[in-house]
Amino acid sequence: MGYAYGLLAGAIAAEVAGTTAMKYSEGFTRLWPSLATVVGYVIAFTLLAQTLKTLSVGTAYAIWAGAGTAAVAAIGILFLGESAGAVKLAGIALIIVGVVVLNLGGAH
Repeated sequence: MGYAYGLLAGAIAAEVAGTTAMKYSEGFTRLWPSLATVVGYVIAFTLLAQTLKTLSVGTAYAIWAGAGTAAVAAIGILFLGESAGAVKLAGIALIIVGVVVLNLGGAH
């Protein structure tokens, strides 16, 4: 099971990298960021598919989507100059709490 969570972490990292590259692709008009987006998502989906061999789809997908969303929101705040209001920060915290709860519930 630990191996599956390692693959899931890789899938999350690849998705975050792909989404961040998408920001720099300027609507897929810049070649290298566009390619990085495609490669990031191909790796992300490949690794996510491997996790589904041992983890439940609901738990794996929720962790992947939630952690990726929280990470991309944090990157936007920390590195891309996006606002960091109390409501946005509370939303990120709720996502993290939700991922933790799903992870605990998915251990059965």
